[in-house]
Formats: sequence, C-alpha cells, structure tokens
Amino acid sequence: MENETVTRAGTAPRTPTADQIRRAPKVLLHDHLDGGLRPQTIVELAAACGYEGLPTTDPVELGEWFREAADSGSLERYLETFAHTCAVMQTREALIRVAADCAEDLAADGVVYAEVRYAPEQHLEAGLTLEEVVEAVNEGFREGERRAREAGNRIRVGALLTAMRHAARSLEIAELANRYRDRGVSGFDIAGAEAGYPPTRHLDAFEYLKRENNHFTIHAGEAFGLPSIWQALQWCGADRLGHGVRIIDDIETRPDGSVRLGRLAAYVRDKRVPLEMCPTSNLQTAAADSYAEHPIGLLRRLHFRVTVNTDNRLMSGTSMSREFEHLVEAFGYTLDDLQWFTLNAMKSAFLPFDERLAMINDVIKPGYAELKAEWLFGGAAS
Repeated sequence: MENETVTRAGTAPRTPTADQIRRAPKVLLHDHLDGGLRPQTIVELAAACGYEGLPTTDPVELGEWFREAADSGSLERYLETFAHTCAVMQTREALIRVAADCAEDLAADGVVYAEVRYAPEQHLEAGLTLEEVVEAVNEGFREGERRAREAGNRIRVGALLTAMRHAARSLEIAELANRYRDRGVSGFDIAGAEAGYPPTRHLDAFEYLKRENNHFTIHAGEAFGLPSIWQALQWCGADRLGHGVRIIDDIETRPDGSVRLGRLAAYVRDKRVPLEMCPTSNLQTAAADSYAEHPIGLLRRLHFRVTVNTDNRLMSGTSMSREFEHLVEAFGYTLDDLQWFTLNAMKSAFLPFDERLAMINDVIKPGYAELKAEWLFGGAAS
C-alpha cells in the first residue's frame, strides 16, 4: 500500500528535505498573477506610474504588510491588497514585467508547468484594450521563460483569462480566451465572491466555451458550499474546480473510522474532477483550521484527484515548495506522495494530451526518480 513500501535497505520511505522539495519538478494550476508580485516590483512600479496609495515603500515592510492583511480575518483588508497590486499593473510595460517575474520566480522554485490566471478587465484604467492586456502578459511569460532557461531552469507557462463573478463581461472574456487559445492562453475562469454570485449567472460564457471545445475552471466550493460545486459541475460543465475544498461537507467520517461519500462527493471522485487545493490560502479564508486538519489529507487518502497550488503567493507568503513542506510536516508525506499530487496536476492541465504525456514521462517521473534514488549515494537525510 502507499506509504507502506520499503526501500531495498529495508527502511521506511523518507520524508523529503526542503532542498529535495525545492528541486522536485512541480506543476501549478491555480495561481493569480495579481497575487504574486515581488514587493520590490510593486514599489518600483508605483513610483513609475505615480501611485501613492501603498502603505509603505520599504519592500520588506510591504511584503509583511501584505501577509498580515491577508491573515487579518478582515475581508476589507484582504481585498485592499489586490487594489494595490492592480493599481500598478495598468501599463503594457508593467504587465510584461510582472508576468516575467512570475515565470522566473516559479521556475526558480522548481515549477516546470504553470497556468497563471488574471482578469484582463482589471487592467484597463490607463487605456489598454483587452487584447493589449493579453498580449502584454503573454510577452512577459515568454520573457520569464527565457530568463529561466538562462538560469538553468525550465518552465512552461499558460495563461487563464478570468472574468469577475460580480461583473457582466464573462462572455466577452470567454471570447477573448478563445481568440488567443493557440497564442498563450490555456483556458478560462471565473473568480470573485461566491455568495450571491453563482456560476449560473455566466451560463452564456460556459455554453459558448463548450461549443468551441475550449477549457475552463470555476472558483467553487471555497467560501460557499456544496451548491456552488454542484452548479459549477452540473449546470456549467467545469473541467476543474478552483479550490473545491467544501466537497468535504458531503463526506461523513463515522465513529469507527469508515467513510461514506454523498452523491456529489462520489460523483467528483468517480469522474476524476480535479480539485485545485490551496492549503495556505484556505487557512487564511477560514476554509480550514490548520494544515493537519485541512481536507486535503482525507481527500488524498480517498484518492480524489487533488492538486496542490499557491493561489496568491504574495498574500500568503508562499510558494509551491512551501505548500509541499507544510503538507509533509502535517501528514508525513514522502516523495511518492508529492509525485502523486504533481501527476494529478499534469494530467489535469489544459494542455494537449501528447504534451501532458511527454511532460510526465520526460520531466516529472525522471525528476522524482532521481530524487528518490539519492539515498543510495547518501544524498538524502536519514
């Protein structure tokens, strides 16, 4: 059984070191561009565009402010963080820089494939068109991929275009995603407050994407509950669930330790619906109380198609490596477990099948095999 295998030396599988986790090939499906800026970049872009609303212009203090605001439990303070990042992402040059930084930072953390999402409609205040926003971000991702190669890292980044749930531009953004689907855009998403803004408000966008055979994910089952997940799947036809953490509400753990799945949870598991889990972010939004109590532990044991993600790296002070480190500490996961999460994500990527298969066979599996073999040469901690 998983986690009970032994090595040739007869010892139990070892928990990976922080260095091994960083070097492990990782796949990221749920990351917001406006939630992952470098504090130094924010300060410099604010100075360049004349934005004077930052709480501090010291990069270290600013990074701390973002994390504290996200941890505050105040929705107003949390939303304020994005007001600052979006304020400095209104020009072509700024978008290129932020996207390049993003790809470079992810690659340095061992991410080999990423889908990074953003809402084009939030970057029009300085006169850019929707098309100019998409082209600038795509240019930035390509620049970041180039810088990563020069540094000896490899990454491929696709964009997900997000429409805001409270707005009325979802069909327009879906059409935009479809126009750029072969030019750097991997799919579509909706985000924003779930309560009061069900995904069914955007059915025309989802019906359009299905007719065009295009991919989309939906933020569902984070702040709201099972109805949000049910609508995203059964009314809208989502390929993946952004977060989906509240699926735990349809799973009963009995006193004797046995588990009973409700109809919706059973459907999600049976259909292999990918869950874009973001542990640290879920703690900040009170969707979970601790890493050890996060539903990801039970969902992994029950073999749901769980993936691990960062959500907002700046606000959560996190990275893919840190997310994995937290899970290793909470659940004693081994490299086999981390590989399982990574393969789940790569199988669920909005990428052609042959390219997903090549990434799995030529990059991910060999990378983990090399790490798992290090004990043979004394490279892994005992």
